[in-house]
Amino acid sequence: MIYKRSSALFSEAEKVIPGGVNSPVRAFKAVGGTPIFVEKAKGAYLYDVDGNRLIDYINSWGPMILGHAHELVVNAVIDKAKKGTSFGMPTKIETEIAQLAVSMVPNIEKIRFVNSGTEACMSAVRLARGYTGKDKIIKFAGCYHGHSDSFLIQAGSGAVTFGSPNSPGVTQGTAKDTLLAQFNNLESVAQLFEANKNEIACIIIEPVPGNMGCIPPKAGFLEGLRTLCDAHNALLVFDEVMTGFRLAKGGVQELLNIKADIVCFGKVIGGGLPVGAFAARNEIMKHLAPEGPVYQAGTLSGNPLAMAAGLAMLTELNNNPSIFKSLENKTAYLHKGLSQVLIQNNITHTINRVGSMISVHFCEEEVVDFETAASGNNEKFKQFFHGMLQEGIYIAPSAFETWFLCDALSYDDLDQTIASCDKVVKKW
Repeated sequence: MIYKRSSALFSEAEKVIPGGVNSPVRAFKAVGGTPIFVEKAKGAYLYDVDGNRLIDYINSWGPMILGHAHELVVNAVIDKAKKGTSFGMPTKIETEIAQLAVSMVPNIEKIRFVNSGTEACMSAVRLARGYTGKDKIIKFAGCYHGHSDSFLIQAGSGAVTFGSPNSPGVTQGTAKDTLLAQFNNLESVAQLFEANKNEIACIIIEPVPGNMGCIPPKAGFLEGLRTLCDAHNALLVFDEVMTGFRLAKGGVQELLNIKADIVCFGKVIGGGLPVGAFAARNEIMKHLAPEGPVYQAGTLSGNPLAMAAGLAMLTELNNNPSIFKSLENKTAYLHKGLSQVLIQNNITHTINRVGSMISVHFCEEEVVDFETAASGNNEKFKQFFHGMLQEGIYIAPSAFETWFLCDALSYDDLDQTIASCDKVVKKW
């Protein structure tokens, strides 16, 4: 495939946009080469500016569960746009989608809409601090909760040390209140609670991470976090920006029967438009302004276009729960096919999968956390990415990102993907 037009557009973008992109992973820094510029998308396919058709496995990083440009979502946005795009005032549709979301997700009674997953997680942590009267939070290495200062923290010298900023512009003062634990390692969390008694407001976690590849939680891990939070009067915050309304109607809480105190949403809840949300039981949410003292606001929060798209998406998922089983079956089919090809070609690998999230790691050991994910052969992944791209298969341009499937994918598309994988690795 030829990407001449994409290359020219990228050169133009670099002159006026830092790095030529408005979100870093789009720049292809992790895999090399020139980013693909999209012209349009429909169903399971992307169409780039050079006229290439690509089978899409990122689906705008998760929200396109039904496929791109789904008629119900598009028509809802068009109809709403004709009545105005933003008012900065309450609208009926905000209540309608809030009622639907609360009915679909366990353990929540009220929800506040914001403009992004980052904003949702940032606001959830502020709410947790305001509710508990404590300052410190625990996050996990490799879990991404957006680019708020509190979350851009890497590990210190040990499990019980303070984190240090891994981005310039994040102060040491901010970093000292963020404690880092290891995913799937309950002992690392217990040590942090022991070393910081009565200081920890909450644990925030992607219950199924997607930013170090897809990482399934080990049996008992999330349950153990719930127990630790209860024992230390801390809140358990689930960042379900990726998993919410994707892995089940009620997200990971429903899928694994784990109760979180606050849940963060994004992506799916806006049908692909910019949106986020956080939700909890009323006892916690009543601390939020204007009802309580914890301040949070946003001019475009509850934007009618995003609410219309989200309501159309959630209504379809709520009315047709078989979609989740269909997605799971397709992902399992892809998993089996890719694994068979890689084994037959003697390619060292491991594949992780939960529902419609899946990732391929070129390493021998089981991938259970950020450290094991980082042990993968990144050079091999680069070859795999570009090889698949030449075959018309678009996967995440990073070894540390999960793939997302949409229900518009046909089994012919999956077979083509598996055959392309075979063709690519046979050249190694």
